[in-house]
Amino acid sequence: MPLDPYAAAYLKQLEALNVPPISEATVGEARQRMEDGTAVLAGAVADVRAEDGVCEGVPVRTYGPHEMCGGRPVLVWFHGGGWVIGSVRTHEASCRALAARANCFVVSVEYRLAPEHRFPAALDDCWAVTQALAERGMCLAVGGDSAGGNLAAAVALRARDHNLPLQLQLLVYPVTDCDFTRSSYGAYATGYGLTRGNMRWFWTQYMMGSQIEHPEAAVLRAKDLSGVAPALVIVCEYDVLHDEGVAYADALKSAGVAVDVIEEPGMIHGFFRMPAAIPRTQTAYDVCAAALEKAFSGS
Repeated sequence: MPLDPYAAAYLKQLEALNVPPISEATVGEARQRMEDGTAVLAGAVADVRAEDGVCEGVPVRTYGPHEMCGGRPVLVWFHGGGWVIGSVRTHEASCRALAARANCFVVSVEYRLAPEHRFPAALDDCWAVTQALAERGMCLAVGGDSAGGNLAAAVALRARDHNLPLQLQLLVYPVTDCDFTRSSYGAYATGYGLTRGNMRWFWTQYMMGSQIEHPEAAVLRAKDLSGVAPALVIVCEYDVLHDEGVAYADALKSAGVAVDVIEEPGMIHGFFRMPAAIPRTQTAYDVCAAALEKAFSGS
C-alpha cells in the first residue's frame, strides 16, 4: 500500500535537511545526530518513574510506577541503532509507553557500542542484565527494535541454552541476517530512512570479517531455534529489514515456536521511536503492551 502519510511527511522533511548518510559520517557525528533528533520525534512521553542504576556493571534505566520489586514482571529492553548509535535516552518514549501500558517494569540496557566494543560485547552486556534479573526471581520478557531486536533474539537463544525462562521475545523490525541481496534490500535501498548502505556500515562497525555470519549475530543462521521463547515480530513494509524479519518469524514457526507476526503496511523503519511524528506508533505500543500482558499472565 502507499506510504503512511505521516511517514511520507517525515521522509520529505528528512530529505529537505540534505544530511549526508550515516555511512559517510564519523561515529561521533552519527551518534549525536540521533540524540539531537530524539525530542522532536518522541514528543510528550508517558509519565512513569525513571531511575538510573547499574546491573552487573552495565548501566540501566528502569521505568515503572515505583521501585522495582519481585511482584511485577519485567521487560528487558535493548535499544536500536545498528549496535553503534542510540542510547537509553533515544528510546525513552517507547520504554515509557510500554511500562505504562503493559503494567510492567521496563529495564532499558545501556550496552557497550561498536566499534569501540565489537561483537559480542553488546550481547554480553544484554545477557548479563537479563541473567541477573532472572536470578532475582523476576518474570521476564526481552525486546528491542532493529539492532536491539537482534540482541533480544540472541539473548533468547542464550536463555534457552541456559534454561532461563522468558515469557516473550518482542522483536520490532529486527536485524536477523547479513544478506544484502534480499528483495526488500533492493526495493527500499534508499529513500526510506534506513538504507542498504547504512546497514553495511553498521555491520562493518559491529563485526570482524568472517564473524558476520556468527549465529549470535546473524541469528537467522542459528542451526536450531527450537525451544526459544514465544515471539511477537513486527515488520514494516517499506524497510530493508522486512524480508529477514519475516524469514526469522517463519524459521521460528518451523522450529515449533509460537509466533505472532504484525505486518505494518505503508510503514518505515524506525517508527517505533517516533510517536510525535507518526501517530500510528501509538497503536503499535498498544499491540505490544497487549502481547506482554498476555505473556506475563501465562495466557
